[in-house]
Amino acid sequence: MGDSVYKVIELVGTSQANWEISADNAVYTASKTLKDIRVAEISKLDMTVEDGKITDYRARVKISFKKD
Repeated sequence: MGDSVYKVIELVGTSQANWEISADNAVYTASKTLKDIRVAEISKLDMTVEDGKITDYRARVKISFKKD
């Protein structure tokens, strides 16, 4: 195996249902434009609240992909 270089970006995925779907949304959207995604790491979970009710779940996801 030769030497490799990876780039890491951070995205925030959202969902009205749960954190798992919000993380999936971030990875799915990234995969449309990035090649060779290797790892996705959830770095933070939070949610937005309006009138005492959760309106959105948010997952901050670090995504690494191989650079050519």
